[in-house]
Amino acid sequence: MCGITGWWSKNSKINRELFNSMRDTLTHRGPDGYDSYFSSDEKLALGHRILAFNNFSKSDTQVTCSENKNVYSVFNGKIYNYTKLRILLEEKSHIFKSNSDDELIIHAYQEWGMKFLEKIDGMFAFAIFDNKLQKLFLVKDRFGVKPLYYFCDKENLIFASEIKAIIKNPEIKREINKKSISEYFIYRYIPSPNTIFQDIFKIPPAHYIEIDKNFNISHKKYFELKIDIKKQRKSKLIKEIEELIRNSIKEQIDSDTDIASFLSGGFDSSILVKYFSEIKKEINTFSIGFENWEKSEHLFAEKVSKIYKTNHFSKLLNQESLNILDELMYYYDEPIADISIIPTFFACKLASQHNKIILSGEGADEFFAGYGWHKEYLWEISKAELTKAKKWNWDLPINNFDIDSYAKAMAMGEFDEKELKFLLTEKYHQYTPTDTKEFYRKYFNENIDKPKRFQAIDIKAFMGELLLTKMDRASMANSLEVRMPFLNKEICEKMLSLDTEKYFDKKKQKIILYKLLQKDLPKKILNRKKQGFTGPDEFYMNFEFYEKNLNNSKLVEAEIINQSAINHYIKQKDHWRLWKILVLEKWFKKWIA
Repeated sequence: MCGITGWWSKNSKINRELFNSMRDTLTHRGPDGYDSYFSSDEKLALGHRILAFNNFSKSDTQVTCSENKNVYSVFNGKIYNYTKLRILLEEKSHIFKSNSDDELIIHAYQEWGMKFLEKIDGMFAFAIFDNKLQKLFLVKDRFGVKPLYYFCDKENLIFASEIKAIIKNPEIKREINKKSISEYFIYRYIPSPNTIFQDIFKIPPAHYIEIDKNFNISHKKYFELKIDIKKQRKSKLIKEIEELIRNSIKEQIDSDTDIASFLSGGFDSSILVKYFSEIKKEINTFSIGFENWEKSEHLFAEKVSKIYKTNHFSKLLNQESLNILDELMYYYDEPIADISIIPTFFACKLASQHNKIILSGEGADEFFAGYGWHKEYLWEISKAELTKAKKWNWDLPINNFDIDSYAKAMAMGEFDEKELKFLLTEKYHQYTPTDTKEFYRKYFNENIDKPKRFQAIDIKAFMGELLLTKMDRASMANSLEVRMPFLNKEICEKMLSLDTEKYFDKKKQKIILYKLLQKDLPKKILNRKKQGFTGPDEFYMNFEFYEKNLNNSKLVEAEIINQSAINHYIKQKDHWRLWKILVLEKWFKKWIA
């Protein structure tokens, strides 16, 4: 992994010292080496920081260029089908000087133009500058694993892996996008292409932008989900999925690099460890737990670790762990109010003390329909609650697989238009959307099968915008590379092409993965109810912590939110809405106040 940045100026020479300092704000993404390229007219600069592994060579730290000096590239990520593409390109007379993904990108671009994006599989964000065409291309992978941000005005185009590299330039104003404040409270993050900052944007998953010499920007999408309802015999399907997962794991493991895996005791990580341990014995595995909690994941992870004979490491969190929020806001650049940002950071920190690369199970819930909101009810309903509801005619969170149901499941402290205007000061009211489901609506299609309606939004909005951003920042903050074998184009297309009944069961979660694990794991683990990577509710219900940290609020002082709203939520013990306010408060203090 690495951090990349670039600066293209229309009329002025680039300040080399400033550019290198912008590059070096990304040192945590690449602590082991760096390079910068400056064009002969000094109006283009490309920068690179690298996280080195066992197969590292000095050439890997360099900004890469073609033999004729026409094409330059900086790359962040990994191409999983590198070997296949290299063989194909060598058959077409391309000559390679290194084993770097950067060089592969240049040769592929020279051979196929931007259509080469249809051929590559991996996680990546990269830039290509075509000197002959005087065009810059900024590209993000199809699922959104690796980040890429940019600023553009009439004179300058600046891009980087993280916003902090862009705003290191004193000419870039740290002006808040007022609409983004509302979007943050609605979604828990700011949906692309906007960011929390005015005039700084992020490239959405499966997109690239093309910038010409006049700084005209064209937005291109190069991948779309293919959804179908094909029939297939279940026994044959399970074998096929098993082979796809096995192959993806093999593809993502370097034989000369020491790789580990996260292990929660759930289906996703257990599947990864199962097939990983077939290839390599006594791998390291890592889990996070919570003190004095009977549902703590580390308890189940330790049982699975013994079955697959891994070297397992656990860390337990407690109320003191909340204090890491201040540090997290530096790495996140934007406010993200997902409640698992703390355990995810500590999981990555623990793993980084032993390994540089780790496998993680992102994508499994999306492709195999494993979330709680894919069920009959939007969240877990016990048999006792169901009986009482029927007896007393209580309302239950019925899942209609419509846009309202999805928004309710995702809210975790819902803010509709009325609630936003109660929270935000009057000068923000004109930026409050009347449709607080607008972003979800972009990806909602009521004409497709249940639960695929939700799976499509999960892949594009929940995973692509929130989960993968959270993991990227947590891992890169600890100079750790995370690889995600489920995020494989073939697995994605296979699962979304199936008749839903082949992989979805109202009573059992992820029935295909269940079948792959049932011979190995005890019933107690197989039948355990799914829980998110969060922790006990009590962990987020420390109201003394909220009062202390929201006392003399900078958000109130800046006339963004109303003190009366904070007081109301504390009085009502509304910890979900308070959590969103607290994260924004911490972010604001770090980057604005």
